Amino acid sequence: MKKLTIKEINAELSSITEETDPFIIALEQDERAGAQKALNKWRKFQLQQTELLRKYKEMSVFEEQAELAGAHRIAGVDEVGRGPLAGPVMAAAVILDPDKPIFGLDDSKKLSDKKKNELYDQIMTKAIAVSSAIIEADEIDRINIYQASKRAMEKAVEQLSIPADYLLIDAMTIGNNLPQEKLIKGDARSVSIAAASIVAKVERDRLMEEYGQKYPGYGFEKNAGYGTKQHLEGLDHYGVTPIHRMTFSPVQSRL
Repeated sequence: MKKLTIKEINAELSSITEETDPFIIALEQDERAGAQKALNKWRKFQLQQTELLRKYKEMSVFEEQAELAGAHRIAGVDEVGRGPLAGPVMAAAVILDPDKPIFGLDDSKKLSDKKKNELYDQIMTKAIAVSSAIIEADEIDRINIYQASKRAMEKAVEQLSIPADYLLIDAMTIGNNLPQEKLIKGDARSVSIAAASIVAKVERDRLMEEYGQKYPGYGFEKNAGYGTKQHLEGLDHYGVTPIHRMTFSPVQSRL
């Protein structure tokens, strides 16, 4: 094989996906450290891609079963924000496009902020339909957090620009006439629910960052409304805000 520069080798490797490619076989004979480093990096990347594909297929089982039963527009539904002392509960509904797979989807709690935002952008670009809905703190106080979470999910499904004909929901059933399946820990088992969990998490975090600017001193931009030390100290020093959940014990005790 003609001795290519390391830059040229990396460029060539970027278009190769098979270990049996003649270029890979020839590159194995290149004794230069840089060439072997490039080859090892390529192999590591291929292993990562294989694992991403395996996991995507594993997390697509429930979608495939729904398709076999006749569903065409399967929406994953999830919510975030049950535990915080401030801010809304947010839900999202996502209908993924089977022809545009998004690799790396997972429970949003397992992903870094950078990865969540990267996947969020892909979801918004590739999905057939995406919607989100919030229930504000005052309504949470009025109907309780469980009912508020359920209502947020219902609103997210209702607001899809393309109606769903089947729902995969994380650990809950909701009140509509659509066929649906409740999956415990669904955000780690279904690509559609995982996508919904990422959309809800990213959008709620961004909203809480805005509240952090509007109500400084509580750390909303960092804690998303959860009861961290900074948040509790803010409550003691500044009192409650209009976005606090008055029926939640740490807030109620400071009224």
